[in-house]
Amino acid sequence: MSLLASSAAGRLDETVRAGGGITSLITLGRRAPLNIALTMPQDQQAPLQYDLQLSAAALGFGIDSEQLTQQRNSKPPPFKYIDSHGSDIRYFEVDSKKIVRPTWEHKPFETSLSQVPRMFRDAEHFRETLSSLTLFHTLDVSPRSPVRQPQPMQPAPLPGQDGEDLVSCLYYLRETARDRFEAIEDSLRAAFPTFERLEFPPVAAGQLSLAWKDRNYTKQLYAHQLSEGTLRFLWLVTLLQSPELPTVTLIDEPEVSLHPEMLRLLAELLREASARTQLIVATHSDRFVRFLEPSELVVCDLDEQGGSLLRRADSLALEKWMEDYTLDQIWSMGRLGGRS
Repeated sequence: MSLLASSAAGRLDETVRAGGGITSLITLGRRAPLNIALTMPQDQQAPLQYDLQLSAAALGFGIDSEQLTQQRNSKPPPFKYIDSHGSDIRYFEVDSKKIVRPTWEHKPFETSLSQVPRMFRDAEHFRETLSSLTLFHTLDVSPRSPVRQPQPMQPAPLPGQDGEDLVSCLYYLRETARDRFEAIEDSLRAAFPTFERLEFPPVAAGQLSLAWKDRNYTKQLYAHQLSEGTLRFLWLVTLLQSPELPTVTLIDEPEVSLHPEMLRLLAELLREASARTQLIVATHSDRFVRFLEPSELVVCDLDEQGGSLLRRADSLALEKWMEDYTLDQIWSMGRLGGRS
């Protein structure tokens, strides 16, 4: 998914290189190309269909084919926004009403989706949605990490993938979306009963620090004094309460460093945020799974060829098991899979 986001944003070559090359992204030992297909529903219209094929080549990798299509009448063929095959790059040009080749320099290691002129609302919405997809890894909370440092007083609708905008985002929400900021503080009080409020004392021109007021202490606690779990939970709550979440949000192992009793609250926060973004969360925590519904859980296994096999838990006939066991217990007994 991150590869697709990069391809839509014009960073495919950079992402493939950072991943060790195309051979590292294709299942090891395979010679077949990497094929990706996406469908995006449209209001009162047929869905958009996007197909992308990448393969190893002498210069690293090649884009074998790329198509963005939509069925606009009851009979095939579909309308083609993009129809590229190797070096034969074609896209639909509005003025001529034809599939044409670029008259501008086309970057061979970037998708046509990221380069063709923005002429169609549906196609542009698809590109924007795909490029906005953001993966949030486990937050770095080491002593010199960005999340522990003072931050500039500037608009920041999200706390940043590394927490580099956490203070800025909290201050911004307090000033522009007070209900969201108050919801963050309410969540903190639910997780930390002695928590009172957040404050943002200035430390230099245009720089704010984060101060945590706790009724057990006479003095405020600052970001560099907070525990790893406290900082990670604050970052997660701020992210999930943001009114400007990406259309698709991916979070890797949000349970890291969190007290087990916080996981119920985290599940509720994720559930609420999923009404505003397509939310995909990866976890290895059976305790966290306990607080999910089968319809919310996708189980990942390896198939016989070494690829990924994904199944929704509510397709596994768990009704009778759920009468006597929790979802995490069913997983521990091996009834769900997800053991590899």
